[in-house]
Amino acid sequence: MIKKNIATNEFGFVFNPATGDSYSSNPVAAEIIQWMKENKSLNEIKNLILEKYEVEKMTIEKDLDEFIGMLKENHLLNN
Repeated sequence: MIKKNIATNEFGFVFNPATGDSYSSNPVAAEIIQWMKENKSLNEIKNLILEKYEVEKMTIEKDLDEFIGMLKENHLLNN
Protein backbone atom coordinates (compact mmCIF):
# COMPACT_ATOMS: atom_id res chain seq x y z
CA MET A 1 0.00 0.00 0.00
CA ILE A 2 2.61 2.60 1.04
CA LYS A 3 5.22 3.07 -1.66
CA LYS A 4 8.44 1.27 -0.75
CA ASN A 5 10.59 4.37 -1.22
CA ILE A 6 8.64 6.41 1.37
CA ALA A 7 10.81 7.05 4.42
CA THR A 8 9.21 7.17 7.86
CA ASN A 9 10.23 7.16 11.47
CA GLU A 10 8.56 6.45 14.80
CA PHE A 11 8.14 10.18 15.46
CA GLY A 12 5.71 10.62 12.57
CA PHE A 13 8.08 12.04 9.95
CA VAL A 14 7.15 10.98 6.40
CA PHE A 15 9.37 11.76 3.42
CA ASN A 16 8.71 11.12 -0.26
CA PRO A 17 12.12 11.14 -2.01
CA ALA A 18 10.46 11.12 -5.45
CA THR A 19 8.91 14.55 -4.85
CA GLY A 20 11.00 15.92 -1.98
CA ASP A 21 7.82 16.44 0.05
CA SER A 22 7.84 15.78 3.78
CA TYR A 23 5.00 15.51 6.26
CA SER A 24 4.47 15.23 9.98
CA SER A 25 1.89 12.84 11.39
CA ASN A 26 0.49 12.18 14.81
CA PRO A 27 1.44 8.98 16.69
CA VAL A 28 -1.64 7.03 15.55
CA ALA A 29 -1.04 7.96 11.91
CA ALA A 30 2.61 6.94 12.29
CA GLU A 31 1.46 3.54 13.57
CA ILE A 32 -0.96 3.14 10.67
CA ILE A 33 1.79 3.95 8.17
CA GLN A 34 4.12 1.46 9.85
CA TRP A 35 1.45 -1.26 9.72
CA MET A 36 0.87 -0.46 6.06
CA LYS A 37 4.61 -0.81 5.41
CA GLU A 38 4.34 -4.24 7.08
CA ASN A 39 1.68 -5.11 4.46
CA LYS A 40 -1.15 -5.38 6.96
CA SER A 41 -4.59 -5.17 5.37
CA LEU A 42 -6.98 -2.33 6.19
CA ASN A 43 -9.12 -4.78 8.17
CA GLU A 44 -6.08 -5.85 10.20
CA ILE A 45 -5.21 -2.20 10.83
CA LYS A 46 -8.78 -1.42 11.94
CA ASN A 47 -8.69 -4.34 14.35
CA LEU A 48 -5.30 -3.29 15.75
CA ILE A 49 -6.60 0.22 16.38
CA LEU A 50 -9.80 -1.09 17.98
CA GLU A 51 -7.73 -3.34 20.29
CA LYS A 52 -5.28 -0.60 21.26
CA TYR A 53 -7.50 2.47 21.57
CA GLU A 54 -10.95 3.20 22.94
CA VAL A 55 -12.74 4.20 19.77
CA GLU A 56 -16.00 3.29 18.09
CA LYS A 57 -15.76 1.04 15.04
CA MET A 58 -17.67 3.51 12.87
CA THR A 59 -15.33 6.32 13.93
CA ILE A 60 -12.18 4.42 13.05
CA GLU A 61 -13.64 3.31 9.71
CA LYS A 62 -14.48 6.92 8.81
CA ASP A 63 -11.16 8.30 10.06
CA LEU A 64 -9.11 5.57 8.38
CA ASP A 65 -10.91 6.12 5.07
CA GLU A 66 -10.16 9.86 5.30
CA PHE A 67 -6.51 9.14 6.17
CA ILE A 68 -6.15 6.75 3.21
CA GLY A 69 -7.65 9.45 0.99
CA MET A 70 -5.08 11.95 2.24
CA LEU A 71 -2.24 9.49 1.56
CA LYS A 72 -3.57 9.01 -1.99
CA GLU A 73 -3.82 12.78 -2.55
CA ASN A 74 -0.18 13.13 -1.51
CA HIS A 75 0.97 10.28 -3.80
CA LEU A 76 2.22 8.13 -0.93
CA LEU A 77 0.33 4.95 -1.91
CA ASN A 78 0.84 2.45 -4.68
CA ASN A 79 -1.94 2.51 -7.24
